[in-house]
Amino acid sequence: MAEGENNNEARWYVAHTYSGYENKVKADIEKTIENRKLQDQIFEVLVPLQDVMEMKNGSKKAVSRKMFPGYVLLNMIMNDATWYVVRNTRGVTGFVGPGSKPVPLTESEMRNLGIRMPEVEIDLEVGDMIKVIAGAWEGTVGAVTDINAGKQTVTIEVEIFGRATSVEIDFADVKKAD
Repeated sequence: MAEGENNNEARWYVAHTYSGYENKVKADIEKTIENRKLQDQIFEVLVPLQDVMEMKNGSKKAVSRKMFPGYVLLNMIMNDATWYVVRNTRGVTGFVGPGSKPVPLTESEMRNLGIRMPEVEIDLEVGDMIKVIAGAWEGTVGAVTDINAGKQTVTIEVEIFGRATSVEIDFADVKKAD
């Protein structure tokens, strides 16, 4: 079990499975969640799919393929009970992480996978001056020209090579300018 984990914070973890067992593992974990009443600790089990066009016998056909064969994503609170349930599910070979320590996905990894974070409210409006506090544009001050709550970003104008250019910045990387 991971030491120093915040035992009441849900994070996304990745479990490694035997190839071809992803859907069976998902179904088995969901059944165990129901049987052991763990709905308040394991919230979601995902086998991400991607729609691709396949050519078969000269005709195109849309099919869903697993984005990560051999892996299942879990939104859960990591503790001894949840670790045990997942780790001892038939077909699971372990969690992704060094040794037996599961490592949660970062927010940017989750965004890249298309997993939505819980909505974050931000106390900003179009026209407000903000300062970028992290990332490539750290230290930049600009006026908010757009707020995208779904993507959790604000847009500001920055000057690049003498021209005003719009850039999107994560909510987490900005604060109201003093």
